[in-house]
Amino acid sequence: MKRAKTKIKAIIFDIGGVLQVGRYPKKPYKNHRTLGVHNSVSKKLKLSLDQYFDAIDTSYADSIEGKIPEQDALETMAKNLKISVKKLERLYLKEYKKHFKFNEQLFKQALKLRKRSYKIAILSDQWYLSKEALVNLKLKNNFNPIVISCDVGMRKPNPKIYKLIPKKLKISAKNCLFIDNQEWNIKPAKKLGMKTILFKNNKQLRKDLKKISIKT
Repeated sequence: MKRAKTKIKAIIFDIGGVLQVGRYPKKPYKNHRTLGVHNSVSKKLKLSLDQYFDAIDTSYADSIEGKIPEQDALETMAKNLKISVKKLERLYLKEYKKHFKFNEQLFKQALKLRKRSYKIAILSDQWYLSKEALVNLKLKNNFNPIVISCDVGMRKPNPKIYKLIPKKLKISAKNCLFIDNQEWNIKPAKKLGMKTILFKNNKQLRKDLKKISIKT
């Protein structure tokens, strides 16, 4: 006798590389995937990537997990980079908006899914300024809940962060589908029992959703 398929009730989207499409290197530089942003900032400041990452690394990494307050992180980074906090803030926000493009097509598909009674949520690793640049009003007004690493004090692939959305929605992890563009972020979700899709592009995602009987 075949087991009944577990019903998907919530679809959880990553932001960087999924809802906001950026340029990602095949091999991260010192574990940093948003290389386009960092490379551009380092060039504007006339620093090598090594010099740049030496200046920001601890504060930047800690701020992704919200371990230090935003102002403290920015002040430390600005001091090390020999630039004012305001200039650094403007530079980062400009570069994030330059290097990421809002995935309007996927956003519209997500809204269609919501109309079909699926909950649509966000789980994403962001630090303070990438959150400000990439979590736009369209996302804020239409996805619920939105779990961002710098707000909750942990990041992927920490298994605990994947439990937050099912808990907020009062459903089982088995009732969730998680969509991310990095395989190492998919694995913990699978272990919790979530359905997962490794995002490559919109066309591939539609095909993969169809395979698990989710029409967009």
